[in-house]
Amino acid sequence: MATTTPSLFRSLLPLAVATFAVGTDAFVIAGLLPAIAADLDVTVAAAGQLVTVFALTIAVTAPVLGWLLSGLDRRKALQLALAVFVVGNIVTALSSSFPIMMMARFVTALGAATITATAASAAVAIAPAERRGRAMAVVIGGLTLSTALGMPLGNLIGSVDWRLTLWAVAGLGIIAAVGVSVSLPRVSLPAVSLVVRLAPLRQVNVLTILGATALIMAGHYTVYTYLGAITAGATAGSFTNAFTVILLAWGVGVLAGNFAAGFWADKGSGLGAALAALGGGTLLLAISPLTVSHLITVTVWAAVWGATDGMASVVQQHRLVAIAPASAPLLFGLNSSAIYLGVAAGGFIGGGALEWLAPTLLGVPAAVLAVLATLLTIAQSGRGRTRIIQRDPGRSPTKH
Repeated sequence: MATTTPSLFRSLLPLAVATFAVGTDAFVIAGLLPAIAADLDVTVAAAGQLVTVFALTIAVTAPVLGWLLSGLDRRKALQLALAVFVVGNIVTALSSSFPIMMMARFVTALGAATITATAASAAVAIAPAERRGRAMAVVIGGLTLSTALGMPLGNLIGSVDWRLTLWAVAGLGIIAAVGVSVSLPRVSLPAVSLVVRLAPLRQVNVLTILGATALIMAGHYTVYTYLGAITAGATAGSFTNAFTVILLAWGVGVLAGNFAAGFWADKGSGLGAALAALGGGTLLLAISPLTVSHLITVTVWAAVWGATDGMASVVQQHRLVAIAPASAPLLFGLNSSAIYLGVAAGGFIGGGALEWLAPTLLGVPAAVLAVLATLLTIAQSGRGRTRIIQRDPGRSPTKH
């Protein structure tokens, strides 16, 4: 039975809430570090390891957990992952010592690592082929919206008490779990052998897409992680209000890019959308030093730049699905790894670059990373489109 658009959206909405909760949880801690450090009697640098542990746990475990749970139907897998995620955030909020909080963040990341990949594979499974790009745009839209709305809202709540932010994130996880239980149908993935599931890892196209994703995310987050410092000149005198405007402009751009990429990919031009997103991101990062001195110009720039970031997330994931649909859980897990490795690398590279560059010039090393991602994708396109045929071991390959 064909899924109608309203019923499809009802099924996708709790998935978007789940990824919104994951994204908020991943990024909001950075803004709460001074309060956490003071409360737990550690240095800010030590508290910063909470962010590192969370990101690296997701990067390492996402593909493994995606494969281990691929035998469960998507609803059960999400219910399990959300339960772990909620418990981890509750323990984090109740933590009275730094070691306990560190362990709680590790547990939370295990749930988060499973949520994003499982939500994406569920969206692909329930959406008609001609709407898969838009379905993934809705789910990934929750993740990208979290960086624009979840982070500032979380910090606003955290200004009262940082623990309240973790309780709020746990509440989002509960809402998502209820929505999944009510709205998401049972979705069982086709039985595919481990050999067939792992076959895409031998494909150059898959490795190229994952590498380009990590590079472009590193480029974007070299700038985004330090956007407050980069735009200090434009927000002088009214930092909180003006910076919120910049973040919201970026978030609107991200959402627009998400859904534009979804429609574009559904039209069958995933490579064209990828080149537009990566090339556009390179250009916007490169010209950032020219825009960040004035509030109006930096706000417009942030909106357009956000659109390229939003496009990249959707289109790269869509291209992975097109290559090997049967290996979607594994590929989505690997894609999550690439994204979070890029985010972690961007923060590290940006922090190192600040030792020898003014904050306003961080767009220069960021553009170098983005251009590498673009060149990698161009090189892949030059090899021509390779159609991957998945088959059971022992069968003769079908020739076309």
